[in-house]
Amino acid sequence: MKQISTPNAPAAIGPYSQAFITGGLLFTSGQIALDPATGEVVGATVAEQAHQVMKNLGALLEAAGSSYEKTVKTTCFLADMNDFAAFNEVYGQYFTGKPARSCVAVKTLPKNVLCEVELIAEA
Repeated sequence: MKQISTPNAPAAIGPYSQAFITGGLLFTSGQIALDPATGEVVGATVAEQAHQVMKNLGALLEAAGSSYEKTVKTTCFLADMNDFAAFNEVYGQYFTGKPARSCVAVKTLPKNVLCEVELIAEA
């Protein structure tokens, strides 16, 4: 098992790691719309926040030697399911290989962001 850590994605804000590789697969922690340099939330809309989430995931994928195209499963969390279409539009720009996915609405996300995404990818 190998821990993945990069300054190009936000540092963990709790007792967890950014990501791990085990069995040839990358497992990321959920990424929210934090600027890795400042730790501040980026964007006021779900689309703006989703772009930052994807950038953070991209940094973890790159640090692990993987890519969006090697992603096999994502789990997406939305603060409001009414944001599904706007989130989907951004999501589709990054995950062009159409990995398996779950998308659910939750009551509250860390720092009151509008979306969070975690993934599993080939490492």
